[in-house]
Amino acid sequence: MEVTLYSVGPSHPGRTARLMLQHKGIEHRLVNLPPGSQPIALRALGFGGARVPALKIDGRRVQGSRRISRFLDELRPEPPLFPADPQRRAAVEEAERWGESSYQPVPRRMFRWALTRDNGLRRDFAERASMPAPGMTAPLMQPVAAVFAYASQADDARIRSNLAALPGQLDHVDELIEEGTLGGAELNAADFQIATTTRVMLNFAQLRPLIDGRPAGQHAMRVSPSFGREFPIRLPGEWMPRP
Repeated sequence: MEVTLYSVGPSHPGRTARLMLQHKGIEHRLVNLPPGSQPIALRALGFGGARVPALKIDGRRVQGSRRISRFLDELRPEPPLFPADPQRRAAVEEAERWGESSYQPVPRRMFRWALTRDNGLRRDFAERASMPAPGMTAPLMQPVAAVFAYASQADDARIRSNLAALPGQLDHVDELIEEGTLGGAELNAADFQIATTTRVMLNFAQLRPLIDGRPAGQHAMRVSPSFGREFPIRLPGEWMPRP
């Protein structure tokens, strides 16, 4: 079986897909596309959409972390990503849906917002992505960053709203852990979907105090102990919620 996962280095949905492949014991090749190239590159590779993660298995193509979770369970049922019990499965599916639609966009939006405004962050990003001449590349990245920020609705009002809502979202993750939907003996699709979002936010120094010490933070470190290094993202201090 020939398996290739296409992602972008800092993508937490890409990390979700990779952790699920590892959970299934499926050997695979990881291809990190140059940041910003994914819409064109994925189309050239025969995918119908423009976003990562994108999975190719023996010529079959699947995109999106939720589609990938179901595809992997069909391909290799054990160990499962969804419980067999219908009621528990429904709870995991709802948590996974919330994780993708409401929680996953938050750090992506913040990162893209900051990338349009901070040349130092763009330079750091270029260095991590092994782009040539990061000092010269960083200013040239700004228009591309602006396009991706616009696509994510990453404007001042949305970032302030996301920051205000974040403590409540973390409370919800804690509740999902307490009720047993997340964090059980056997990890499930919602664990991978949600923990990677929490984990990438632990790399944002200003957000870490909101997460450290919570069940959500412990859950993230269990599912994805390592996830690169800290991103030097600067959000306005007056927008930050209190821990």
